[in-house]
Amino acid sequence: MNARSALPRRMVLAVAAGGLAAALLTVPSASATAAHEGASPTAKPTIVLVHGGFADGSNWNGVISRLQHDGYQTIAPANPLRGLPTDAPYIASVLKSIDGPIVLVGHSYGGAVITNAAADNPNVKALVYIAAFVPDEGEQLGVLINKYPGTQIPAAVQEVPYANPDGTTGTDLYLRADKFRAAFAADLPASTTRLMQATQRPFSASSFTDVTKAAAWHSIPSWGLVATQDKAIPPALERFFYERAKAHVVEVAASHVAMISHPGTTTRLIEDAARAAG
Repeated sequence: MNARSALPRRMVLAVAAGGLAAALLTVPSASATAAHEGASPTAKPTIVLVHGGFADGSNWNGVISRLQHDGYQTIAPANPLRGLPTDAPYIASVLKSIDGPIVLVGHSYGGAVITNAAADNPNVKALVYIAAFVPDEGEQLGVLINKYPGTQIPAAVQEVPYANPDGTTGTDLYLRADKFRAAFAADLPASTTRLMQATQRPFSASSFTDVTKAAAWHSIPSWGLVATQDKAIPPALERFFYERAKAHVVEVAASHVAMISHPGTTTRLIEDAARAAG
């Protein structure tokens, strides 16, 4: 009875010992694990993409897919388009919700928003302007857009009044159907621009008279894309902005919506900024 019960016990102990030895051979040592973790690359910055007037976050879709493919966490929050006193604090609140370094990108009016929103946020390591306004403190977009000839926006807009909660009247700006493609997106197919015009998000006319309160490009490195066929913001004005900000600049033969017609070039510029920020 004892002999028979002792044999299985020895077999169990042998199997257990063999399993422990195998486990010891396959589990990495603490030092090996630490060495592996120490070799992991630094986390990439989060890319935040801010659209401008007459648009929404979907304008960034071609850029977003490329950035995500390359391993970047990317968000394109909805810009309220209610004027700088509303839009800049809103985007600033989005930035405060993000841990780690940020590359902040703005298109068109979105450039003015990020210029104000990034101020005093140490996580914003780079600003990227895509065919964008880059105002300085005290400047107004309505004055800047007429600094150089060539914009078709004033002749293309339709003003639509709306009621504010306090009973005052505001004015929304839309681009007219017969003017939209030429002024905003001439290098896109007409079938695409018809949809863009029908689904456009208007923005408050006060955006052109609001005064810029902060200019983050004075302290944060910047990159800029000049759209040389832009009929919304004159290319000469974009060059003026980027030169003043001492930005790293690329030029592309594109309409105002260069991030849609040239998503590859736009993505490369953003990733250049991200690598420099790292």
